[in-house]
Amino acid sequence: MLFCLAKVFHRHHRKLKILHGLADATLVALAFEGAYQTRLHLDLERIFYLVPPVKALLLGSAALSWPIIALWLKIYDRLEAAHPRVILRDCFRQCALGTVAIVLIEFTLRLDLSRPFLGLLAIYSWVLMCLFRLNAGGLLGWIRKEISAPYYVLVAGVGPRARRLGESLEQASGAGIRLVGFLAADDAPAVREMRLEALYPVYPLAELPRLLEAHIIDEIVFAVDSKRLSGLEDTLLLCDEEGVRTQVAVDFFPHVNSKMYLDRFQNTPLLTFSATPHDEVQLMVKRLLDVALAAAALLLLAPFMLLIGLLIRLTSSGPVIFRQVRCGLNGRRFTFYKFRSMCRDAEELKPTLRHLSQKQTVFKIPNDPRLTPVGRWLRKFSIDEWPQLWNVLKGDMSLVGPRPPVPEEVEQYKRWQRRRLRMRPGLTCLWALEGRDALDFETWMRKDMEYIDSWSLSLDMKILLRTIPRVLTGKGAH
Repeated sequence: MLFCLAKVFHRHHRKLKILHGLADATLVALAFEGAYQTRLHLDLERIFYLVPPVKALLLGSAALSWPIIALWLKIYDRLEAAHPRVILRDCFRQCALGTVAIVLIEFTLRLDLSRPFLGLLAIYSWVLMCLFRLNAGGLLGWIRKEISAPYYVLVAGVGPRARRLGESLEQASGAGIRLVGFLAADDAPAVREMRLEALYPVYPLAELPRLLEAHIIDEIVFAVDSKRLSGLEDTLLLCDEEGVRTQVAVDFFPHVNSKMYLDRFQNTPLLTFSATPHDEVQLMVKRLLDVALAAAALLLLAPFMLLIGLLIRLTSSGPVIFRQVRCGLNGRRFTFYKFRSMCRDAEELKPTLRHLSQKQTVFKIPNDPRLTPVGRWLRKFSIDEWPQLWNVLKGDMSLVGPRPPVPEEVEQYKRWQRRRLRMRPGLTCLWALEGRDALDFETWMRKDMEYIDSWSLSLDMKILLRTIPRVLTGKGAH
């Protein structure tokens, strides 16, 4: 979809999110009360009762938690086009996590909630939300029609780009978008009408002042060749004076991977292209989670790390910690830490063993002869990576992200592979779930690009949770 259409539909999606959020809060409140009343009337040995202040607190927490979880999982973004199976699955995930949130509140406040009540809350909320979402199309369409006035859009341009935009606007009629017609430049071929699904008038650009006076026009989208933009300054100024919102379709830029958004530096507007995640709020949350989880893991693992350090010292000569220069975010160099798993002169032996490497760019040898007996065990279960939690705490790395390469590897990268340096490197990523060291280098790189292009906080959590069993079993490690 064109860049400008994303802006046109922003208000529509925001209304949908609000409507679904309010619906979820109402439905979970009904589920809470239903579960509570059901539990009160169950003939069980234990008597269950909530005093009004505690009940109000839990009810309010549930009504807030369910919509927040849906926003976090981006469930509201795909409801309109979702298959019923996807709706059932998303409702289950949302209700399961919502119930976990109530359990965490119970644990924090030291309450003693009935387990049947919690189970009934999860089941009732899931059933109500499934019933609502599977039948919400007609209801939400009626609500949108009642609360949303039509939004009239005029397209400037008559070429293939303008036609594609017009077709997309026609398909958005359910969102309240109304295509008024097209504007043709003075030197454009003489066309009076353009037929899409319907027939639309084509006005000369010189008639724009009269059109703005005679018709309701909320927005003009310029879908013209980039060479014509400089000649539209007077037209854009006219729209600015009239207070008409204008947008420029910029699909003529050849940025396949980049997301585009408008920014501003002081008084200068900037059209920004970003081929990596740029949401500062989500990236800040990612960093806070990194710090909290890395600090907790270091405290928990500290006794075991001391034991492992002692074991390395007693079984082989050399330092306990192996230090190496790696490339981090945007190519920044940093010192990378690992438990030493190889003999002391492993780096000096590297040139003599290069012919055994199974990968061209990355130096990887199955059953590497430089590994110590303890080191082989540390590698199999990724225990040698534990000191990198200190790299995470310092900000050199993240828990999830592309692995940090050595500078010599980066020098051999193809141009498209260098984009993986634009994300903070991590302890694990998608490649760890697909075979770890068993993957060939090209697949490894493409998995990193897939992670960067689809990154979200929920994806990070999925990768972390799926990495744990992989590491515990040592599957895919050389």
